[in-house]
Amino acid sequence: MENEVERESGSMIFSDEELIEVSGLKKGRDFIEVTCGCTSHRYGDAVGKLRVFSNGDLEITCECAPGCNEDKLTPAAFEKHSGRETARKWKNNVWVIVNGEKVSLSKTALLKYYNQASKNANGTNRSHNGRVCHRDEFVRCSRCNKERRFRLRTKEECRIHHDALADVNWKCSDLPYDRITCDDEEERASRRVYRGCTRSPTCKGCTSCVCFGCEICRFTDCSCQTCIDFTRNAKA
Repeated sequence: MENEVERESGSMIFSDEELIEVSGLKKGRDFIEVTCGCTSHRYGDAVGKLRVFSNGDLEITCECAPGCNEDKLTPAAFEKHSGRETARKWKNNVWVIVNGEKVSLSKTALLKYYNQASKNANGTNRSHNGRVCHRDEFVRCSRCNKERRFRLRTKEECRIHHDALADVNWKCSDLPYDRITCDDEEERASRRVYRGCTRSPTCKGCTSCVCFGCEICRFTDCSCQTCIDFTRNAKA
């Protein structure tokens, strides 16, 4: 039990030795944050903040220029956003700063939970690397008519989206993890195309990111038809 508590506090996700001399280090409850970047020969360095979560998720907030609002990017989406010429090799192209030097993510310990999640994935919906993948989805507010993003990386997040989708009176203020009101701006169309597909950052829907039912996004205590059908098939 003690180890579980330690792992959920950002200070114990990685050992001190694994994080020594890593630039921009901050520790949250279940993540660490470090300075990262990606270099384009044409545009130079695009810098951002990488969050590494204990469940394997990776999120980057871009700080490439003043006023850039790109956040919660996958490393692949950040790589493309930076203008990197040889894209689709984000593990090598996205770097962090260790002891003053740029070091590829693949040469650090920061991918250990991502790699572990890829190996341990046992859902029916998997990306090309074997990792369970549900792309981000949007639900429209019944009051302001704006679409709001839902991340579907965990069972809890899937349940929040599932219940919101079923609620015809769902509104912005019902989001439990983002303090959003109807007065907040809707995501720009150029940002909404990034939905977390591991195959392609701007994928419009493929077998890698569109799930038709798995143990993460279906619920035995729900009486909707999709969950009932999934439970029935799982028992068959």
